[in-house]
Order: sequence, then structure tokens, then C-alpha cells
Amino acid sequence: MFDLKFLSKLSKEFERWEKETLPKWTCRLPERKSEFVTSSGIKVKRLYTPLDVKDMDYFCELGFPGEYPFTRGIHATMYRARIWTMRQFSGFGTAEETNRRFRYLIKEGETGLSIAFDYPTIMGYDSDHPMASGEVGVCGVAIDTLKDFEILFDGIPMDKITTSMTINGPTIPILSMYIAVAEKQGVPQHILGGTVQNDMLKEFIGQKLIIWPPEPSVKLIVDVIEYCAKYMPKWNPISISGYHIREAGATAVQELAFTLADAIAYVEACIERGMNVDDFAPRLSFFFASHNNFFEEIAK
Repeated sequence: MFDLKFLSKLSKEFERWEKETLPKWTCRLPERKSEFVTSSGIKVKRLYTPLDVKDMDYFCELGFPGEYPFTRGIHATMYRARIWTMRQFSGFGTAEETNRRFRYLIKEGETGLSIAFDYPTIMGYDSDHPMASGEVGVCGVAIDTLKDFEILFDGIPMDKITTSMTINGPTIPILSMYIAVAEKQGVPQHILGGTVQNDMLKEFIGQKLIIWPPEPSVKLIVDVIEYCAKYMPKWNPISISGYHIREAGATAVQELAFTLADAIAYVEACIERGMNVDDFAPRLSFFFASHNNFFEEIAK
């Protein structure tokens, strides 16, 4: 903890710096603006010191990595022990084309897959539905049947690679196909690793790819979380997403507020279902935007 003597000395040094050193520099290099703010509208001071931390006890009690309050990371070693999974968001028009792309990415060193589905698949339409006209395979891979998924993962060992699937409304049929293809390869579902986005509340806030009203949407989300907690312990059953909310115009603070509010709603719904929080919460993943205001993003 900082003692009063230290803080008093620091305060005097700061005053001296402002009076003596700063004018010399601003005379030569005048600041471009009268004040600087982040893209979220938060004013940024020229210099921050321990004097800006009002609660010194909190400042000193940040905790250790891997321990509550997790200010210094959720893992004790973070990425010193295990580098992050590298996966490129990919999905060409057909399952055959996407499979070729996946094989190429794995050959070049990619350590995970990230599937981009086309618009009809994301909205739960078959490719031959009138509403799918003009959108089939345009911004991702078209998936209609289990055969499509078998082609998609042909020659790809599903026990050795993790897969992220950007799917929300049709999560249950898409995840079911993934499990079925893995079982056909001889890979049981309990060893499968990966993530389904499965975050439908953020659709109402940001992305707008809405299929059902909020209550039935949350019911289906909880169904997936409950199933994965029982049968797929290595799978992340949801990716609670702030990215889309931020890209839709939210500030960093609003991004956090909406995303954590969604997370709280999902946790409460799971507990109401009768689930034990420790059985599912460790597998809740999050997806945030990363903008270029460095310190604001760190604080976020």
C-alpha cells in the first residue's frame, strides 16, 4: 500500500512537472487538441499516476493471475503456456469448396476452424426455399443436409481440431450434424472441442438476424447449454457476443453493459432450469470487439 509520505512526494513532483517540464515541451510541440477523448467519449488525461487511484486498497489488491477477481487474467500462465488458437473465418459457396479451404488452412498451420455459413443457413432456410433466392453460398457455405456436413469435414480429423461455428438461431440442427459427422468418424461427442455462437439476445441488440422472439430464443439457448454440460464437457455452448453490438454503434461501455446483461440473463435462465452454476459457467465464452484505443480496450 502507498503511504501518505509517498503520495505527498508524488503530488509535489507532479505539480513541479506540470509547472516546469510540461510548458517547455508544449511550447515546442503544442498539443493538437484542447482535450483528447476516446471513441466512446471518455476524456483521457495527459498523464496517470497512483494519485488517480482513489481506493489504494483496491489498487494493491489486484489479485493473482488465475484467481479471483481475475483482474490479471483467468489462467495462471495465460498465453505463456498455451498460445491462442488460430482460426480464419472461412466459408465458400459449397461444402466441397469450403472443405478444400479448410484442408489448405490446416496444412498451412492453422490450429482451429471457424465456419462462415451463408445467409439462408443462418436464418434456418434450405437453399431451395424461395426466401433463399439470390443468397445461397454468397457470404458463406450453404448447409442443408447431413451430407453437406460430411463433405465439409471429409478428411479432417475432428478429434484433433477445434471448430468455431458462427450460428445462432439454427444452433441445434447445426450442432447435431457436427456431432453426427464426428460419430461417423469414430469420434465420440464428449471429446469434441469448439464453440457455437448461440447468442440470440445480441441479435435483437446488434446483428438483427432474428428468427424467434426473446423468450423462446433463450429457452433454446439453455437447451444447448444444458446438453453440452451433460454430454460435451470440452465444448463451449455459447459465445456471448459484444462484438456485433459494438460494430452496430455502441461505445466500449455500452458494449460491456449489453453483453454482460445478456450473460446474466443466460445464467439466470440456466439456474431457473435447475442447473448448478459450476456445471456450466466455466464453459461460457465471450466475444468482444478490439478497437484502437489501447488503454480503453485494456480497461474494458
